[in-house]
Amino acid sequence: MTFAAEVVKDAAVDINVVHTPEGLSAIHRPGCAAAIWQRQPLPSFQSWIDALEPERLPEARVILRLEDMRETVTQICEASGTPDCRERVRLVDDAATLADIFARLTHSAYLRLRFDVVTTNACRKFHIDAVTARLVCTYRGTGTQYGTSTDGAEPRRVFTVPTGAPILLRGTLWLERPRSGLLHRSPPIEGTCETRLALVLDPVLDAAEKEPGAAVARIPGPSLN
Repeated sequence: MTFAAEVVKDAAVDINVVHTPEGLSAIHRPGCAAAIWQRQPLPSFQSWIDALEPERLPEARVILRLEDMRETVTQICEASGTPDCRERVRLVDDAATLADIFARLTHSAYLRLRFDVVTTNACRKFHIDAVTARLVCTYRGTGTQYGTSTDGAEPRRVFTVPTGAPILLRGTLWLERPRSGLLHRSPPIEGTCETRLALVLDPVLDAAEKEPGAAVARIPGPSLN
């Protein structure tokens, strides 16, 4: 179903909320700027990830082949000190599943993966990413915020993606027109003692970038989700 849509000249602003992973293919519909897979995290998993010390949350940036996703995320967890348990396996499995869905929808055999651990107001300004598409799933903390705008101003109405629900967004390099009029940002949390964990996936389409990296360790940097 369409969650939010406005009639805005020369901009795609529809946000489709779907209830199956297959529903994320709505991103290819004319006028669709984003698709959200509405799902509820398992209570046992959410309790586990919320209770982890921030320094033990997985954090890394790496370019990888799709078939290496599961092994790489496991290595990231090992390097970050994420406890080896059933819930960590769930995290690895879910990240691999989302990567598979995203790669099929973007026709990309290589992905840029980020696990961001965020405690500040990093990337608090609304924006559209300079990519073809981006998938963000916030496993812990407040989800990505979004709203429509076609003139560069901040959205008048701001919505928040539920924790655990992946959002697939068109970027500025999306080939079809009209362009996206949906802006998003990382929620401002500085001073709240909140720690977010977000998975971010981008397609890698440039041949020069398709050399898998070995960044399976903590690499601090600004969050862009």
